[in-house]
Order: sequence, then C-alpha cells, then structure tokens
Amino acid sequence: MEISLVSFVFPTFLLFFFFLLLFKRRSTPTPPNYAPLKGYPVVGNIPYLIKNSHRILDWSAQLIPLSPTGTVTVAPFVFTADPANVEHVTKTRFANYHKPEPIIAAISDCLGRGLATTNGAEWRIHRKAATNEFSTASLRAFAYESACRTLTAQLLPLLLRVSRSGEVLDLTDALERFAFDHTCSLVFGEGAGCLGGEEGCEGDRFFCAFETAARLCVERAKQPFTLVWRIKKWLRVGSERRLLEAMEIVHAYVDRRMRRRPAADSSGWRDDLISRFTAGGHSEEFVRDNLISFVLAGRDTTPSALTWFFWVLSSRPDVVAQIREEIERIRSGRRQGETLLTQDDLKQMNYLQAAISETLRLYPPVPLVPRECLEDDELPDGARVLRGWVVMYNAHAMGRREALWGRDCEEYRPERWLEEGVFRPRSSSVYPAFNAGARACVGKEVAHLLMKVVGASVLEKFDVEVVEASGRRRLLMAMKMEGGLQVKLKQRRA
Repeated sequence: MEISLVSFVFPTFLLFFFFLLLFKRRSTPTPPNYAPLKGYPVVGNIPYLIKNSHRILDWSAQLIPLSPTGTVTVAPFVFTADPANVEHVTKTRFANYHKPEPIIAAISDCLGRGLATTNGAEWRIHRKAATNEFSTASLRAFAYESACRTLTAQLLPLLLRVSRSGEVLDLTDALERFAFDHTCSLVFGEGAGCLGGEEGCEGDRFFCAFETAARLCVERAKQPFTLVWRIKKWLRVGSERRLLEAMEIVHAYVDRRMRRRPAADSSGWRDDLISRFTAGGHSEEFVRDNLISFVLAGRDTTPSALTWFFWVLSSRPDVVAQIREEIERIRSGRRQGETLLTQDDLKQMNYLQAAISETLRLYPPVPLVPRECLEDDELPDGARVLRGWVVMYNAHAMGRREALWGRDCEEYRPERWLEEGVFRPRSSSVYPAFNAGARACVGKEVAHLLMKVVGASVLEKFDVEVVEASGRRRLLMAMKMEGGLQVKLKQRRA
C-alpha cells in the first residue's frame, strides 16, 4: 500500500513556491482552473495552505464538492476526486507524475531505496520483483497459513483472556501487533512474537524501534527546511540521533533474520519473501530495503482498516448478524472438527467482503495520494497542471461523492457491493483504496485475506463492545483512529 505522508510534505513545497513567486515570473499564464479561493497578492494561496496544512484531508474534501468536475486548484496543488483524472495520473500519464522527492527524502533513512521510495527506472525494477512474488498462489497460501498460526497462537488467546477478565483492551494496538507478527512471518519465515510476548524481548524491541523510526520520519517531514534535520543528522543530535538508534535496531534485526533463515523444505524451497527475494539474485541491500517496506505496509495499513471496520460494526448489529449468518451457512456444509475458515470458505464470504470494502470506501487507510507533475499537463476534465505542481487524488472524498456512489454515499451500506448476493468489485480509479494504476498495492490480495480471516474469526467468537473511541482521523503513515479503539469483549457460545 501507499504510505500516507501527505500533510507533512506541505511545508517544503510551500517554501519552494513562496520563493518562486518572489523571484521568478513564469511566462506561462495561470491556467483557468476551478479555483474556489481568491489568492493574495504576491504570495498567492500560501496563507490558505499554511492555515489548513494540519487538516489538509478534511479541507480538500470540503473544497472538492464545490467544483462541478470534482477538481479544485489551490496552486501549486490540484485536488481531485474525478476517476478519469485518477486514471490519467496513475496510468495514462504515469511517467509524468512521480512520488514527490520531499516525501522520499524524509522516509528513505527508514525505508532505504525500495518499492516505496523510488521513481522511474529504479522503481520499475523493484516493482517487477515484488509483483513476481505477490502474484503467486503459493505466496497467498503461505500468507493464509501464517495468518492462521498467528491468529490461533496469539490473537485469539489474547482476546479470550481479555473477555474472561473483563478488562478494557486497546484493539488497535492488538491488531497492529498481530499484523506486525503476521507480516514478519510472511517476510522472514518467523513471527516477531510481539503480541503476547514479553516486553523487552527481541521482537518487542523490533516492533517499538520500527514504530519510533516511522514516527520520527513523520516528524522530520513536518519541518519546513530539510536542512534543519540534515544538520541534526550530521551532528547526530536530538530526534535524528533517536532515529539512527532505532534504525540500528531495525537493521540489526533484519540482518540477523537474513543470516538465519529457516531451513528449506524437502524440495529446497521456502515460501517466505526473504527466501524468494534472495533466490532472485538480488543484492542484500535490495532485499533488506524492500523487506522493511513490506513490514511497514503490513504493520500500518491493514490494522488501520480493521480498526475502522470494528468501530463501524459496533453501531451496526444488523451487519454483524448477516456476517455471522454467512459464516454459519458456510460452516454447515463442512465436516465437524474443522475450526478455522479455509481460503475457499473466505472466497465464498461475499457479504463479509462487501462489508470490508464498504469500510475501505469510507475510511481508506491512505486517503490522499500526492503526485508531482514533471512537465505541464492537462487532466481529462480540462484542469491544467504546471510543472512542479502536485496533484492529489482524494480517496476519502471519492468515497463520499454522490456522482460516484449515489445519494446514500455517506451511508454505510455493504449491499451496494452485491449483485444477487455476489460481490462485484469496482474499478480502482473509482475506488482507489489500494491505490490505482501502475502503483496499485502489490499486497492487495494478501491484505484482503488477512482482513477477512481476522474479521470472521473475531466476530464469530466474540461480541465487541466499544468503550471509548474518538472516531477522529489521524494521518501518519496510514489514516489511524486517534487514541485507538478501546473495547470490551464477551465470548459467544459455540
């Protein structure tokens, strides 16, 4: 999945364009785009952008409906919720729209030069390697088996213990640790053991160091001058020192796992990603950087989606009842003694798939995706984009756009995804929850598999009561719920 650092790339772009406005006059006239705000003399839209930089997702979602085309220009930014524009930027003219360099500079010390931090020819090499592996049925089967092991050995016992004690659980933290363990198992062949493990153990240190590194990269990206954090990095002081120490723990853990990979099976083959990438003849740095990117994506996006899923369902007992009826119907045709749902079972769960997709429509983990324009261009709806401007397509606004989803677009209604009871997917240009075009998430199928097996297993075994939840969005590497999701659990009768 894409990494969400949108709100933190603003300061760098704003300063760049402030100096551009002061010292350079463009020969190209300002394009006649739909602009709901009247710019100030000399400084243009910079005051608006600074004022709303902390709430760029909500602000852009408020501006977009004002435009008849779903595209608004607040130069040097173009916000859009037009599917044709999304396809243009992500597919038709993909080569003209790169991931902004300020984002790459801010996170590269954490993620290296992998799939999430490259453009152009270098990115295509990483993309091809990742696509080759994630497209295989054997990897999806391995991901399912890994999810089942982590679920039965760690997450479900934790939830059972909490249900019996009556204590309040931060479900977001539990889901993040579960997803982290599962992703480590998928990547390294063994889980990190940070869910239910002892505090301070190797896996817990890795989890905490990874979280620290990601948070410090976000804080780094907030700074208006990259020179500030670069000097601190050179001096090894403050937050840059803590980032360096955290990444030393992360790299040491990954390097140890690369050296002590689990033994291959009788055929000499391992299904985990580290074995697959190593067998591909890639360098150690190439393998390490991509593995770290996969761990980050798995740690943040899937648990974020599941948090919103359980939060929404806490006020929709009718949807929960239908999911449980679907599970019972599928189980009725199976042999007794089989406990976990199989991959074939999950494929038949059309209503669960619809409920998850409806959650992602309203609460996409990466709600706002920026792309920097390399050469002057025109979007399909007629909006002009000048070189150096940033186009942002707003998946959050698209999910709430009446022209795309009907008058009930604000309503949570899984049935909109079903035709005669069968799940029908939508184009990624209309529903870019997993990004769209060439940069569409390579782990989409694995993410869906994980969300379905966790959603079905938890709802089948427990009643989930939300005790405290802000319901407010917080943009970090993914769109999280501020303060987490505090719940109480009650075990259901078999």
